[in-house]
Amino acid sequence: MTASFPALRLRRTRAADWSRRMVAENVLTSADLIWPMFVSVGDAEEPVASLPGVSRWPISGIVDRAREARSLGIPCIALFPNTPHDLRSEDGREAYNADNLMCRAIRAIKDAVPDVGVLTDVALDPYTTHGHDGLVDAQGYVLNDATSEVLVRQALAQAEAGADIIAPSDMMDGRVGAIRGALEEGGFFNVQIMAYAAKYASAFYGPFREAVGSRGLLQGDKKTYQMDPANAEEALREVSLDLAEGADSVMVKPGLSYLDIVLRVKRAFEVPVFAYQVSGEYAMIEAAVAAGAGDRDGLVLETLMAFKRAGCSGVLTYHAAHAARLLNA
Repeated sequence: MTASFPALRLRRTRAADWSRRMVAENVLTSADLIWPMFVSVGDAEEPVASLPGVSRWPISGIVDRAREARSLGIPCIALFPNTPHDLRSEDGREAYNADNLMCRAIRAIKDAVPDVGVLTDVALDPYTTHGHDGLVDAQGYVLNDATSEVLVRQALAQAEAGADIIAPSDMMDGRVGAIRGALEEGGFFNVQIMAYAAKYASAFYGPFREAVGSRGLLQGDKKTYQMDPANAEEALREVSLDLAEGADSVMVKPGLSYLDIVLRVKRAFEVPVFAYQVSGEYAMIEAAVAAGAGDRDGLVLETLMAFKRAGCSGVLTYHAAHAARLLNA
């Protein structure tokens, strides 16, 4: 930079709205959003107490939300099941039942709104009685390879039901390669894998566990398989492995506390990177609004822009519909 004040006044391009829009370095649209949704049995909407404004929906309600997503220009929805407790087991076998809640919801959405993408979670915590993402041994340690075998069966069941993106969130080593191989062998060549490549053992997941019915079930913690929040270089190794095994895109989770990881992953690999604005982050925004400490519209759009600025191709957020309405206005 050779010019200096007053020849150079950086406020010139900020002086008018049209100019600010013209020189904006990042643009946020409804196409940048993925809307996470919780599926439940029964016929009625069930508000989630720790997530104000978020509900569990029966399959008919989820289909209605998918139609809403289409009307708002949101390209993809993410599904998470609240599996009935009588169908949960130590081995999580309901996860690969071709007629489970998740698979029924996928089929219903693809029948009604085929042009909306469906992203499905692959992990065992919504299906186990112990709340872990995988199978556990007698000491409570989550078994890697045995879990991966079950995850492959789960992913195939979801692909057969019509899932567009398989998103393994379990953090088992080698599971992306195993799932990719099974999808290829099964003829599901165009089913994408969005790997939860850098998923941290975070304190921000509490409301989500309530939403999927696993709060209070977890025995121990998930620190032996989810990442240590102290580590960044390890995240790059995780991403590298998942891409080498066939992931089409990668995810960093949680979001706002890990924007440095998003930026490093984007710069290192130049692939589609997504982030999950998780339940605890959503709940904090809603708590701030309820306390009069901030404006919802401003907080939502500013945090989502932060993800874009860090390098995200898209963001999973429970504020997706609200944000889309603001962006489309």
